[in-house]
Amino acid sequence: MPFLSLRNISKRYGAGTTEAAAVADLSLDVEQREIFGLLGPSGCGKTTTLRIIAGLETPDTGTIEFDGRDITGLSPERRGFGMVFQNYALFPHLNVFENVAFGLRARKRPKEETMDRVARALALVQLPGFERRAVTELSGGQQQRVAIARAISIEPALLLFDEPLSNLDVALREETRGELRELVSKLGLTAVYVTHDQEEAFALCDRIGVMSDGRILQTGAPRELYERPALVTVARFLGRNNLIPARRLSSTDERPARFHTVEGGHTLVVPAGRGQLGPINKNSTLSIRPEHLVITKGQQAPAGENVLRAVAREINFAGATTSVRLDAGGLALEALLLGPDGLAPGEPCAVHLPPDRINVLNEGMRDEG
Repeated sequence: MPFLSLRNISKRYGAGTTEAAAVADLSLDVEQREIFGLLGPSGCGKTTTLRIIAGLETPDTGTIEFDGRDITGLSPERRGFGMVFQNYALFPHLNVFENVAFGLRARKRPKEETMDRVARALALVQLPGFERRAVTELSGGQQQRVAIARAISIEPALLLFDEPLSNLDVALREETRGELRELVSKLGLTAVYVTHDQEEAFALCDRIGVMSDGRILQTGAPRELYERPALVTVARFLGRNNLIPARRLSSTDERPARFHTVEGGHTLVVPAGRGQLGPINKNSTLSIRPEHLVITKGQQAPAGENVLRAVAREINFAGATTSVRLDAGGLALEALLLGPDGLAPGEPCAVHLPPDRINVLNEGMRDEG
């Protein structure tokens, strides 16, 4: 049984012509001691979903179960969850100790227990001895740690994070997310983590639900989502991807399947399984990551499946990697290389699209994400 379960959750705002769905028939399961990410662009409904889990919003329809109990109508304080907000939500007139102790005092914990828990929480976030500091004297990173200490001091059954690192600079964000994952794992906590940052979600979360327009489009482990997106929308959101409009040529039972690219008129072989192919002679979309393309210099294309003659149109050096934009007879592709190996703009080459790296997406060419 899932530790946290949302079933057919919907939430609408406004009325009449201005009514809009923030969350639409959303279902998800979170396992115990898992960090589950809700990833998506601004306005996709991920924060509303988190607030519904916390009890700060009431769903119009659907149910929420936690540890086998229906908590849909339970007030936030009776849920016992800890929450870290994007702006930290610290009390500026209280010092660090009083901020961290706030939830414990609200639960009327004894004085000695409160002092002990605050000290342990601050030690865990590497702020021992900061009890008497004013929060206005702290850096953004330190304030974020105080907010986390406040959330974990009550020993919550579930931790909820609403983009807690978005106000930090890049270097501090990278440092803190590693510490945060280690902390949650060390305490054996279960967490739901909301972010719009793909890299952050991949680094922190065990599983991720990619959201758009109030719905979860695909759920999976970070590597699974990155390497095997199921939808055009997911492929577009999760970083750079070559999206290739194509039509299937082969019959239902033929393996591997053959596709005809709309641009360039190439035939590509794809080892897709049954149910992944789409209808014959109907528009579909193939995807392949830029780093999976293999470029060979020279006029002659080597023999093999999915090898296309191309011309390097643009080469962009970006430090550790180099991006190469290719024209394969009208089909535009991007390759990501560790080094261009002397390839120059305008130079002919061959590009190989490894069949096992190609995905058949479940949305057609008309999808705009």
